[in-house]
Amino acid sequence: MVPPRPSDGLRWPLADQDEAGALFPDERQAGRHVGTGEYRGLEFLHVNARRIINSVPGGSLPFNYTINAYRGCSHACTYCFARPTHEYLGLGIGADFETKIVVKINAVERLKAELASPTWPGETIAMGTNTDPYQAAEGKYHLTQGIVRVLSDAANPFSILTKSTLVLRDLALLVAAAQRTDVRLDLSVGTLDRDVWRLTEPGTPPPERRLDAVRRLNEAGVPCGVLVAPVLPGLSDGDDQVRAVVAASLDAGAVSVAAIPLHLRPGVKEHYLAWLATARPDLLPRHERMFARGSYQPERERSRIERLTTSVIKDRSGSDDARPGEREWRNQVEFDQHEKRSGSDQDVAPCEPARKIPVQLRLMR
Repeated sequence: MVPPRPSDGLRWPLADQDEAGALFPDERQAGRHVGTGEYRGLEFLHVNARRIINSVPGGSLPFNYTINAYRGCSHACTYCFARPTHEYLGLGIGADFETKIVVKINAVERLKAELASPTWPGETIAMGTNTDPYQAAEGKYHLTQGIVRVLSDAANPFSILTKSTLVLRDLALLVAAAQRTDVRLDLSVGTLDRDVWRLTEPGTPPPERRLDAVRRLNEAGVPCGVLVAPVLPGLSDGDDQVRAVVAASLDAGAVSVAAIPLHLRPGVKEHYLAWLATARPDLLPRHERMFARGSYQPERERSRIERLTTSVIKDRSGSDDARPGEREWRNQVEFDQHEKRSGSDQDVAPCEPARKIPVQLRLMR
């Protein structure tokens, strides 16, 4: 372990220091651990969380509580909305976000204590609302596995959103949990194009492996949907591309499908456009026009993605009453923007698909 140095700029105190004035007084830094072997290139920043269940204020989202055992994400998705959270830690939103992973090493123990509290209401807890609970760090620390086991033992409902096939490591545990309480998973699969996948999500499993995970989870009795997100302008937003990933999701047995066009908040916008200028400079002018007035694509583009998604659902199910959760997604994005502008330490961001039946595309129930 390498002890943190004051010059490193991290905005946590050391475990033996007075945390008065710290930006995140609920977490205390324990130390640094440099990754070796399959984790080479990563640096793990251990913190002790005083609380692990985050309360979501406002009541505008389909969940009131979240858990995020990690901050930062080695999936290195170029568009990731959670990148600015690293700035609040005194770290960068680029390479730091992808390689310096904050690990709440006492997450499982804290969860046991918080679930045992007589004031805990027993509501659904959402995971994956900030960074991926099954990213590479989970292979080393097993925190998500421990959290799932504790939630299962307590029969406390939960949901998980992930891009990682590491979730299949816990298949038996998830099956057991689904027999005790309400459990819902979603895999994020934004494209089937392997070139686009390699370019934009270099740390994630291939899309076909994620769809296989969707199939295996549903076959095992764990309800799993697909979030087609984000749909990237000029990269994965072609009509045939969108239809293909929606159709493949249905073929994999997804219980719901929702497509979300790319949105770029301040901070993420600058990072993504700078990356685009190098990786795909031909697309930069289009993006500059598209996002000139804000974080969202024009309504016509969002409506086009919605029509494409719904048309595939209708063709497969024979029903025309399925609609993507555009309104609920927008509510989540607006909530997230408000929280990030206000500097809140809430671990919530808009990647978590809604859980209520009217929100997502409900398929073949």
